[in-house]
Amino acid sequence: MFPTTNVKAGEILLKEQPFVYVLSGKYRTEHCDHCFAKGQLLKCSGCQYVHYCGKGCQRESWSIHKMECDKLKRIIPRIVPDAIRLIAKIIHKINKGGEGVRSYYTRDRFRTFKDLMSHYSDLKLDHRRLEHFTTLCAILFEFIQDTSLPNSAELIGIYGRMVINSFNICDSELKSIGVGVYLGASVIDHSCKPNAVATFEGTTLFIRTLVDLKVVDWTKVFISYIDVLNTPQDRCNELERQYYFLCRCTKCIEDKTNLNFMYGAACQRKSCDGCIDMYNYKEGFTCNKCHTVPEQSFVDEYKEVTDYSKDCIDKMKNVACILNKAVKELDYDLCKVCLKRQDKILHKLNTLHIKVLDLTFESSIDFCHWEEAKELGTELLDGYLFYYDDLNPLLGLLYMKLAKICALLNEDLTAIDFLRKAFNILKITHGIQSKLFRNEIKPLMEQLSYGMTFNN
Repeated sequence: MFPTTNVKAGEILLKEQPFVYVLSGKYRTEHCDHCFAKGQLLKCSGCQYVHYCGKGCQRESWSIHKMECDKLKRIIPRIVPDAIRLIAKIIHKINKGGEGVRSYYTRDRFRTFKDLMSHYSDLKLDHRRLEHFTTLCAILFEFIQDTSLPNSAELIGIYGRMVINSFNICDSELKSIGVGVYLGASVIDHSCKPNAVATFEGTTLFIRTLVDLKVVDWTKVFISYIDVLNTPQDRCNELERQYYFLCRCTKCIEDKTNLNFMYGAACQRKSCDGCIDMYNYKEGFTCNKCHTVPEQSFVDEYKEVTDYSKDCIDKMKNVACILNKAVKELDYDLCKVCLKRQDKILHKLNTLHIKVLDLTFESSIDFCHWEEAKELGTELLDGYLFYYDDLNPLLGLLYMKLAKICALLNEDLTAIDFLRKAFNILKITHGIQSKLFRNEIKPLMEQLSYGMTFNN
């Protein structure tokens, strides 16, 4: 299945199994270590560390898990870093002849592990990465012990291929739950304005086109490696730090029109929803609508709130995956405080405001605060529609969540409208045969008695 010509939006360009992969340790008691399914799990009787959804997954996983089972048992109760498990699996696979594994992305073109770029020279100059590598090696030597290890140059090459080419394996709602190396898909380059999207069913990767393609040319197929909601400068910094390249897509080079909103401050006049350009700010700048000049005290407060928001986002991201209710409540309270501080200081399209709004929205769902979630989600939608392309999967997922929330509030007509919009995006980005459609979209259609079929 390698389409070459006249490909329609939503069609699968590539379907691939990982060369190696690992479930995030944060979710090891919530998801099956083999298939990543969520549900009632059985603990491995050997290591007492990994969990499986059934005997079938345990048997299928044994060929690779037997390499690490005793090692995991030896170091319990310590949590093994995901990078250690992943690099150990790579070494084990290479020792078992994995260098000959081919992953095809066309009928006659393929990639092997050695075809992946290691960025060896970049790594040698990257003190942050070298420090990480040195730390990993110390843990790896303790963990792996009796396994034959490559020499230092080969090991840093393996490390480079791993950190540069890994994909975050996401659930149907694009939450990262693991990491995998996909050989064929590593051929796909980045763009902040992508024409394709990567989604997952368990550990299986799907690359779908977002546009009609007359010819499939892999040099012209792009996915986004990062969150495009970030400012151009932040995106470039992240790409250079993580992947050692500077983005030259049109969104980064040519499109600077949104910078005034990305960094925008709210107008000091309560009755005005205008924006003050703080990206290029200099004394005398005014609101873009009513031309009110901000006071210096307001400019100082904008800077304080901006710094506070950045700190809050970092803190909230660090606890976003923690399942402890008390911690989640603290996270939720922090979100609310941050939003209150931003009110009438940051413009509604300021990206820091949108990020905090997003985190608060998700927290309100966790605590079943449906009225609040609807209000937050509706406001968040304005930001998503402004910054994201029409077929961004995150936009589709937001529509789906709002549809579910409105259904819970018995607002069926509004729920149906959101569901229709979610359907039109997610059928392209995820596909109508996906688990997302089977488990989320279809039941919601049936609940709302909505006359839509998967053939629409």
